[in-house]
Amino acid sequence: MTNGLRIEKQEPGPLHVNCQTEVEVKHGVGLHARPSVTFTRLAKSFPCSIEVAVNGSDVWLNGKSIIKIMGARIRKGSILRIRADGILAEEAIRALKELIERNFDEEKKHGRTA
Repeated sequence: MTNGLRIEKQEPGPLHVNCQTEVEVKHGVGLHARPSVTFTRLAKSFPCSIEVAVNGSDVWLNGKSIIKIMGARIRKGSILRIRADGILAEEAIRALKELIERNFDEEKKHGRTA
């Protein structure tokens, strides 16, 4: 286990990976419209499947679906479990975790703190 990522290599090849991480949402209002769009847009840029569970739930949501992510009403302080399966899964998890930790880059885009 490195940097909070759990990686399990699976067949058929070395590029097929399962991994999972947890991250706390610290953005002031959680995943409202802009952060949800940013999250799902980044998730869609990876060829693997990406799923999200909120606050220990056993319900996994499609991390590439804006409807599912916004519908989850993810607030500040929520703990997200993000898992990915497939090609570039490890890179996807790392990028999504970093995006959340950077507060979705909203300070840079809008000149304010979240």
